[in-house]
Amino acid sequence: MTPAGEPGAQVQADLDRLLPLLDSALTVPFQKGAAVRLGEAVRYSLEAGGKRVRPVLCLLAAEAVGGTAAQALPGALALEYIHTYSLIHDDLPAMDDDDLRRGRPTNHKVFGEGHAILAGDALLTEAFRVLAAADLDPIRRAEALILLAEGAGWQGMAGGQALDLEGEQVAAYDLEHLRLIHRMKTGALLRASLEIGAVLGGADPAQRAALRACGAALGLAFQIQDDILDATATEAQLGKRTGKDAGRGKITYPTLLGLDGARRALAEATETALCHLAILPNRPSLAAWASYLAQRAK
Repeated sequence: MTPAGEPGAQVQADLDRLLPLLDSALTVPFQKGAAVRLGEAVRYSLEAGGKRVRPVLCLLAAEAVGGTAAQALPGALALEYIHTYSLIHDDLPAMDDDDLRRGRPTNHKVFGEGHAILAGDALLTEAFRVLAAADLDPIRRAEALILLAEGAGWQGMAGGQALDLEGEQVAAYDLEHLRLIHRMKTGALLRASLEIGAVLGGADPAQRAALRACGAALGLAFQIQDDILDATATEAQLGKRTGKDAGRGKITYPTLLGLDGARRALAEATETALCHLAILPNRPSLAAWASYLAQRAK
């Protein structure tokens, strides 16, 4: 049990409250259709569990500026579709070549590479459909769609993944280049999660800017902790292969800074994220999540 007042207690309370809202809607678009096996492949990855970090942060950002989770639900669903598609594609042999995800065989191991590629394509497409079709203020909806495209596209997550792949062929690069990769590959979608929640929750310009800056810092912290866990945790703890970054010759925070230096960078990024939340009227949940994500063990 996590003592009351620690980040984990607030995080669990938020999950208990928000996950039913997400899970009740998450697989609905993929329940019926002519391409039955493709629907099964999509649902296989959506139902694999996970922390639902991006959609929950989107919902909490809306609440933090005085909106409701219901207002931000279309954005949260879109973000989880984008994230899940990225995991399916990242696991493919042409990318990270993983056979385990969240303790289960990866999508392509179960459904084949062709269906895994198409499952990712279907999720990416549905992300934009669910947000575009939502009953939202037209201006907010358009802004949220732009943010989603920026976070997922070639100057965001997809571009970051490309730089990460190219980095395997580079003998060495510096900390600034590593930060660029993390800012795009992981940080862009986490930043978009908070900013989309802000937009759909009715944030004023200052609140939106604060959440965008918080998301950037939080995305960096999240990736640093991923690097630390890849270097220190076991496969059983993470539910996926560990040590793969070192095995593929990738530069990470621990390889550049050492474990102690990586942990200091993690603490600094987390503190930066927390500082940006100071102006928000309802910030306790987001503050708890920022602290929790820096301490997570998987």
